[in-house]
Amino acid sequence: MLAVGSGRTVEAGTPTDISHLQHVPRRYWGRYVASALILAVLLLVVNAFARGQIEWQYVGRFLTAKAILVGLRNTVVMSVLAMALGVVLGVVTAVMRVSSNPVLSTVARAYVWLFRGTPVILQLLLWFNLALVFPSIGIPGVWELRTVDVMSPFLAALLGLGINQGAYTSEVVRAGLLSVDVGQYEAAKSIGMPRMLALRRVILPQAMRVIVPPIGNEFVGMIKLTSLASVIQYAEILHNAQNIYYANARVIELLIVAGIWYIVVVTVFALLQSRVESHFARGAGRRAARQ
Repeated sequence: MLAVGSGRTVEAGTPTDISHLQHVPRRYWGRYVASALILAVLLLVVNAFARGQIEWQYVGRFLTAKAILVGLRNTVVMSVLAMALGVVLGVVTAVMRVSSNPVLSTVARAYVWLFRGTPVILQLLLWFNLALVFPSIGIPGVWELRTVDVMSPFLAALLGLGINQGAYTSEVVRAGLLSVDVGQYEAAKSIGMPRMLALRRVILPQAMRVIVPPIGNEFVGMIKLTSLASVIQYAEILHNAQNIYYANARVIELLIVAGIWYIVVVTVFALLQSRVESHFARGAGRRAARQ
């Protein structure tokens, strides 16, 4: 006698008796082949780097060279400052986009259209060569400075990267604002809360759960995007690595050094990003529990 799920019993040897069947695990041949191919490719790459014309002792020697560490510091500083400028511009532009004022909305759309539609490297070069368009800046006859003296590689990189980032960040912030239920806007309005105060105290805190993850990804991208500033002679890590290998011809070794430091910085900030995301996720969970 065999018991079945419905409470009935089945005689052994009947057509519904499966006790004599053997369980055969399924074979995932596609997975096995794909895994083997991936491992083979990885082994080939590792073998190529191990047997290639790479002097690994130079990688270790230049990993902590003063010029490389200075470039690393400049990369981090530029990433933080440019991202901060981008976030400020992005929030302001997003608020302008959702404004009922047609002038503000049109200006915000034009800003996003222009700076998302042109390459970052082009914008960097334009800022660096701004003196060709505006020879001086200031108030004529009162206070003037030569643009070529003001527009240093640092300032040109900050403006180019930060203003470009603001166009992308504005779309992220706008998506976060639109994710908040319209009832929150109406509730804030019903108690007489001004629009800007409602945005700051009610809407933005709720939108942060949606805004933070893509902003973190944009910041990781900004760390790598600073390498483009080498074309305008900003002394970030790639620019300094290039200056060294121009002198000693250790091209691949210095590029590996720069790559290692980029990975380290991105990893550190990715860990910080996960902590920030967890913080806002807990806040969202508490709000959901109260509801």
